[in-house]
Amino acid sequence: MATAATPAPPATPPSESKLKGVQPLRAGEGHSYLWHKLHSLSGIVPIGAFLVEHIISNFETLNGPLAYAQQVKFLNSLPLVRVLEWAFIFIPLAFHALYGLFIAFRGRVSVNVYPWASNWMYVSQRITGIIAFFYIVQHVWRQRFSGISLPENPGAAFHKVQVELSNPWMLAIYVIAMIATTWHFAYGIWLFAAKWGITPGDKARKRFGYVCTAFGLALCLMGLASIYAVVWEYPNAPANVMPAQPAGIDLPAPTVPPPNSTNPDQPGEVR
Repeated sequence: MATAATPAPPATPPSESKLKGVQPLRAGEGHSYLWHKLHSLSGIVPIGAFLVEHIISNFETLNGPLAYAQQVKFLNSLPLVRVLEWAFIFIPLAFHALYGLFIAFRGRVSVNVYPWASNWMYVSQRITGIIAFFYIVQHVWRQRFSGISLPENPGAAFHKVQVELSNPWMLAIYVIAMIATTWHFAYGIWLFAAKWGITPGDKARKRFGYVCTAFGLALCLMGLASIYAVVWEYPNAPANVMPAQPAGIDLPAPTVPPPNSTNPDQPGEVR
C-alpha cells in the first residue's frame, strides 16, 4: 500500500543578516566571474578616477569663464590625449554602462517582499546607474561631438555649457544626474571594498560607509556648485573668451619695447 509523501516544509525567507551581507567575488562561480570582476574594477579605475577629475575640472567654473577655458585647454594639450580619451574613458565607460544595464535588467528586485535597507540600496544603485547612463550619452554627444569643437576652441567651453543649461528642463536633468552619478559612484566604492574583501565584517563596512557618504556628498556639492556658477554666478558669458587656436598651442607673447627706445610711451633714462 502506497504511503502519501510527506509534504516538504515551507521555505523560510532568507534572514536579513544574510541578505545585507555582501559576498566577495570568488573564482569558480560561473563564467560571469571575470566579467563581474572587470565591471567592478572599471567602476573605480578608470571611470571613477575620471569622474573625480571631471568634477574637479568643472569646479574651475567658480573662477570664471577664462579659468575654465584654461582648464579645458590644458586637458586637451596632454600628450596622446585622444588615445587616452578612448582607451581610458569611452571604451571602459561603454563596457561598464552596458554590462551594468545587463545586470540591472537581469536582477530580481525583492523590496516588496523584503523591504530592508540593503535591498533598497540594491535598487537605488541600479536606478542611479540607468540615470547616469542616459545622461552621460547625451552629455558626451552634446558637449564633445556636436556644435563647436571644444578641443580646438577651449574658450567657448563655458558659454556652450551655459547655453545648454539655459533650458530649465536641461538644468533639472543636470542636477538630478549629478546627484544620481555621485551617489552611484560613492556606493559603488563601498560595494567594491566589500566584494573585493577590503572591508571584511559589518563594523569595517559600516565605518567605510561613513567615509563613502562624506566623499560622495563632497563630490555632489562640488558638482552642484559648478552648475550654480555657470547659470547664476557668471551670466551672459562671452561666446569665446580666448582666440580660436589648436589645443596646446600658445599665442606668442606680446613684445615689450625696452626702455630708452623710440617709443614715446616708454620713459627714457634720466641723465
